[in-house]
Amino acid sequence: MLLMLAVIIAGAVSAPWISRLAGGRGAFALVAVPVVALLLLGRMASGEAAEVLEAYTWVPGLDVAAAFRLDGLSLLMASLVLGIGVFIVAYAAKYLEGDERQPRFMATLLLFMAAMLGLVLADDVILLFIFWELTSLTSYLLIGFDHTQAKARQAALQGLVVTVAGGLCLLVGLIMFGEMAGSYRLSEWVLQGEMLISQPTSGWALLMVVLGCVTKSAQFPFHFWLPNAMAAPTPVSAYLHSATMVKAGVFLLARLYPTLGAHPGWQWLVPLGAFTAVFAAFMAFRSDEMKKVLAYTTVMALGTLTLLIGMGEAQAAVGFLLAHALYKGALFMLAGVITHETGAKALSGVGGMRRHLPWTWGAALFAAASAAGVMPWFGFIAKELLLESALGHGVWVVVAAVVSAGIVGGMLFTVALRPFIGAPRAPRAPEAIHEAGPWLLAGPVALASLGLLLGLVPGLADQVLVPAARAVGAVDPAALALWHGVNHAFVASLGSLAIAALVCWLWPRTLRWMGTSGWDRFGPERAYDASLGALGAVAVGVTAKLQSGLLRRYVAITLLSTIVLLLSTLLLRGDAVVWPQFSATISVPIVLAAGVLVLAVLAIRLVDALSVALILGAVGFGVSLLYLWFSAPDLAITQVMIETLTTILLVLILFRLPRMRRLSSPSQRMADMVLAIFGGGIVSLVLWQVMAAPSPVSISEWLIARSMPEGHGRNIVNVILVDFRALDTLGEIVVLALAAMGGYASVSYTHLTLPTICSV
Repeated sequence: MLLMLAVIIAGAVSAPWISRLAGGRGAFALVAVPVVALLLLGRMASGEAAEVLEAYTWVPGLDVAAAFRLDGLSLLMASLVLGIGVFIVAYAAKYLEGDERQPRFMATLLLFMAAMLGLVLADDVILLFIFWELTSLTSYLLIGFDHTQAKARQAALQGLVVTVAGGLCLLVGLIMFGEMAGSYRLSEWVLQGEMLISQPTSGWALLMVVLGCVTKSAQFPFHFWLPNAMAAPTPVSAYLHSATMVKAGVFLLARLYPTLGAHPGWQWLVPLGAFTAVFAAFMAFRSDEMKKVLAYTTVMALGTLTLLIGMGEAQAAVGFLLAHALYKGALFMLAGVITHETGAKALSGVGGMRRHLPWTWGAALFAAASAAGVMPWFGFIAKELLLESALGHGVWVVVAAVVSAGIVGGMLFTVALRPFIGAPRAPRAPEAIHEAGPWLLAGPVALASLGLLLGLVPGLADQVLVPAARAVGAVDPAALALWHGVNHAFVASLGSLAIAALVCWLWPRTLRWMGTSGWDRFGPERAYDASLGALGAVAVGVTAKLQSGLLRRYVAITLLSTIVLLLSTLLLRGDAVVWPQFSATISVPIVLAAGVLVLAVLAIRLVDALSVALILGAVGFGVSLLYLWFSAPDLAITQVMIETLTTILLVLILFRLPRMRRLSSPSQRMADMVLAIFGGGIVSLVLWQVMAAPSPVSISEWLIARSMPEGHGRNIVNVILVDFRALDTLGEIVVLALAAMGGYASVSYTHLTLPTICSV
């Protein structure tokens, strides 16, 4: 599995080099990358083992490993990623032929393929999250490929914000479950399902995971980023937003179903998926752009998949996932072909192209027939599995499934019919329109034909769907069949086809009504825009308040924030705060400390700058005496050297400064003093907590035991400075050297004249 990822990453890295070496034809050679990876996948899947595990040590201290798992579900998803990826790479090579940005696009596309493949194969949840975020990052680059267009940049940012926000929630949930299970392997979580569900925080962890999944899979109310992402080039829409990335959330839900499917909160996926499906099907009515229509029908399909996983209908879910990937990938690529050849993006802007684009029309009809669930296409089998599953879960679920399937089928038939029937019309002249070449048509024709082949011979689909259903939790999935007789599911299927026909007839009128209704002024997308606007306003306001240009305010805000955070941490933690115990006995350290405090207060009260500099130097010398008393001569010597050089530099600087005024009032100085006292007191209290905490290992004993055998020195202090703290000592030497050079430069290049030292 790691070899497959390495092959794709190597292809992505070498894509620009291949393009420069082979010229404009270099992109076509990159088709070999997913082909080789697909062959490797087939070789692994041909073994007798039902599950293949690979693990490589990564961060053993955190129990994180590069662990991969190939079972029925990951095999299905990996086959879609690589199989459709072969056609997408070929399609993109021709679609962007002649574009100077093509090498960058192909490299990013292959990086996304590697990230998506790693996501579906990952067994370690930390590794899964890394690939999860890599898909968001690469999709951001692909959506914003045409970065000169404001629409593309906005759509890319919107998709990134929504999916990354959900990804952070996902990370929280995965870590919570990982800590509960004592493992970060998905394959081990399955064995601990009951224990995980019984944990008191499992509901919150499940909520975080579901939030991550529904944002990635564009479920309501996070659906809006997917239709807007259609600003991306067609290969991106066909690959990321129909067959692969948007199914990542559904894939993870399916992966976690055997573990968490019995959780009470899992049942909320049923109404969420049903509402998303109906809502998206309704939203497809208001779209005239071909890719927007396909995008909303994709949201509908994702809602249906969420509904099926929420109900635990594993076989119906994997069947519908396969059918949708085949027909939707084909339709997206065909929409790109129509735009590429005619220049039209809207359904109302093109018509009568059946004579000019016969192969395109045929492939579109095949894909739309599968999408609508027409016999004998594989979409019919998938739709019957869907309706049969819905029949056992209440009338409202059945109504939602029938209505959404009918509307989607009608809209996709509209996409497949309207560009080709009626009087010829297109932005380009009819004589300039011709059939696309094999590089553009190979993918959609192959996927549409495969939908018919799997419908006629469903046993071929069983080879991947049955193991996938078992991996999701199906105990004994039945073999697929094209015909089960006239039953309730078949009657419901006929009802959805009737709705589809009605949709095709009503769509033009409905589009005109919804285009002028103005109801789209409200909704989740408007909330997203408002929240970003509010965030920007808050940022401007906070910046205006904080970035005042006054150093006193900056220091005060920093100290005040530190005090609040440290104090709240001390008060809110579970352990009691250990307060210092003061003794009435007068000792040398107390006298030295009192002297240092007196000098500090004196420095505050003085108004002469030169006197303040000298007093501050004396404070440092007093601290060095404290170090010396507590048997730290190295620190004392360092402190003396630093304070001496600092005092000299400060005095020399005062010689070069202009005449100054008193810039602070007594009240301000008093406030600064109070803040300084509180800051120092809080830091001292924190240090006291550290000193009072019991230490399991004495650092002094550790150093004494290892000084001679490891440092080869009898002077423990020297061994600590030179061996155990070599970098620290080097840093101190650098500081001293810089201070010495600064002092020498100041003395050498400063003309010592009697300064006028003023008040501050």
